[in-house]
Amino acid sequence: MAETGGGPVAPHRPVLLTEVVALLAPERGGLFVDATLGLGGHSEALLEASPDVRVLGLDRDREALRLATQRLARFGARFRAAHANFKDIARVMSEAGERDAAGLLADLGVSSLQLDTAERGFSFRHDAPLDMRMDAGGQEETAAELLARLPEEEIARVIYEYGEERRSRRIARWIVERRERGAPIEKTSELAELVARAVGHKRGERIHPATRTFQALRIAVNRELEGLGEFLDRAVDLLQPAGRLAVISFHSLEDRVVKRALQRLAGKCECDPRFPTCTCGARRAVELLTRRPVVPTPEEAESNPRARSAKLRACQKL
Repeated sequence: MAETGGGPVAPHRPVLLTEVVALLAPERGGLFVDATLGLGGHSEALLEASPDVRVLGLDRDREALRLATQRLARFGARFRAAHANFKDIARVMSEAGERDAAGLLADLGVSSLQLDTAERGFSFRHDAPLDMRMDAGGQEETAAELLARLPEEEIARVIYEYGEERRSRRIARWIVERRERGAPIEKTSELAELVARAVGHKRGERIHPATRTFQALRIAVNRELEGLGEFLDRAVDLLQPAGRLAVISFHSLEDRVVKRALQRLAGKCECDPRFPTCTCGARRAVELLTRRPVVPTPEEAESNPRARSAKLRACQKL
């Protein structure tokens, strides 16, 4: 197990590892940018695939960067790390003196480190402050502060749009009523219990009723969907000819953004056919390597429950 300031973390198991390596084809050598380094599992596999591979890893989580750097130290100068959001990829590559990349990976999920470190407040499996910030040093507002600030209508919108939770209005109403009684939600257990009471929790249910609400707040706190489409455009521009981009998403909102962006980059116009000119920005820049998303095998889903919702899409620059 990896050690953190909050104690041991479950062993890191990178999702869809074999499939990612096959699609990125690191045997070609060159620079590969891991835009969401996490604990470094995907980067390690890429570096092991060929002595001609170099990896530049980005992550907004300083603790993840520290642990990944320790893990990949054996590769020496072939691995470099930067504390940055994946959306800052162009700046980071420029500062590293890199013009283009042979491959680029973005794993959009929350990491095992974040889920298993109780004080980070990502999971209702731990009773901890309701935090959820991926970069605690660079982000000011926690999930608890978000719930204390937003009006009821906005809380409902966040939970509905980002969590796809049908009962978002009821949950929001309960949150605000508790806040108005002078007892704002400050801990993960308080939110999980409130949602369970608000929507009902049947014994034996495989998915906890608070799962969608926690997902929605995490996305809102970290602004995970903001600029995702623009990032994919930028990533393709940073690939060398025949360079490859692979993206792993974990919920339908992310996958929808990734799917539409890659289709648009493959030349599929989204404009009304009655319009005389295209205004959606479609351009023939890539060839899709995955017509449908690659999903975990039943064996991986069984052995690593966190992989169950993963979807992998990839393209190659023309």
